[in-house]
Amino acid sequence: MKILKSLSVFAFAAMLFASCAETKKENTEMNDAETADTEMVENDEANDMAMSEQEEMENIVGVAAGNENFTTLVAAVKAADLVETLSGDGPFTVFAPTNDAFAKLPKGTVETLLKPENKSKLSGILTYHVISGKYEATAVIEAINSNNGKFMVETVNGGSITLSLSGDSVMLTDANGTTSTVVMADVAASNGVIHAIDTVVMPK
Repeated sequence: MKILKSLSVFAFAAMLFASCAETKKENTEMNDAETADTEMVENDEANDMAMSEQEEMENIVGVAAGNENFTTLVAAVKAADLVETLSGDGPFTVFAPTNDAFAKLPKGTVETLLKPENKSKLSGILTYHVISGKYEATAVIEAINSNNGKFMVETVNGGSITLSLSGDSVMLTDANGTTSTVVMADVAASNGVIHAIDTVVMPK
């Protein structure tokens, strides 16, 4: 009788232990599931925030239009019918001439280029300032240093520009030997990046 009693107690203890173990396992699984759900929610929120910031940021044309240093450039982009192109997904790197850069051109040049009959020529000049891909200042300097101080890039126009360094400044040399200096780097846009330059560069 004592043996039966002892066996019954042992069996009950074993059942209790198994029940506790199962409950602990269920709690662990629930906690793991809750943690996974929390991480998923946090990741989703982070992605949503990133997408929201990207959507709020203006594209290249919008950024240029909002900067008083690029009013001539924006007028030229509109005259050349490039607004839609430079508002596209890209990404693009634009070496954007400032108003002062356009002012360096011979008198009457800008006015002549803005005429409808010169749209094709104007488009060629503007696309000579655009590179496919997003290249921030760090990447540009790295490329120059990795190529013995000079790095040639192909523009959307099809022509090439040579990038180099003068002290801490990035320099552009166009197909005609004219040089331009980056005076403001890494102006962010939703579809690329803008580097302001102090001289208009020209294709052949």
